[in-house]
Amino acid sequence: MISKPSRHCTVELQALPSRIGQVRRIVSAQLRYWHLDALIDQAALGVTELLSNVHRHAQPDKTCTVEMELLLDRLTVSVHDHDPRLPVVRDAEPSATSGRGLAMVAAVSESWGVRPEGESGKVVWFTLPAPSATALPTRPPRDIGRPVPVLRRAVDGRRSEHAPARSAVAG
Repeated sequence: MISKPSRHCTVELQALPSRIGQVRRIVSAQLRYWHLDALIDQAALGVTELLSNVHRHAQPDKTCTVEMELLLDRLTVSVHDHDPRLPVVRDAEPSATSGRGLAMVAAVSESWGVRPEGESGKVVWFTLPAPSATALPTRPPRDIGRPVPVLRRAVDGRRSEHAPARSAVAG
């Protein structure tokens, strides 16, 4: 579900590998809609790392919420999960194949942190500097995955029936 698309976007999901890719595409689409294309790579990397941590470590379930909020000149991306255990930044060995996620989030973001939410879990967040958001669009983006009517033209140039376009986002 996407809510308040002009300045706020919330996505609820199970942090499974296939869903992580979908959320990365949603984050990218929302940032393009807000005309913040320059932040796409950093935000997509950060959210991928945070969701991978939920997938790998969160107990008792993998349910989480990703939230993006644009306020003035700051984009905050946060992931809330139901595991009250706080993440720990590790010094990974050079040959280690994991353990660098939070260090990568710290490297690409302006700031980051963790906020415990008692027994209901925690929120891990990061911020990115954004250009002024004074000229944000006022209408929401089209629903991702919803067919968009496409006008077909017959060979002779006359208009034909409407047909749904294909979506790049899997169900």
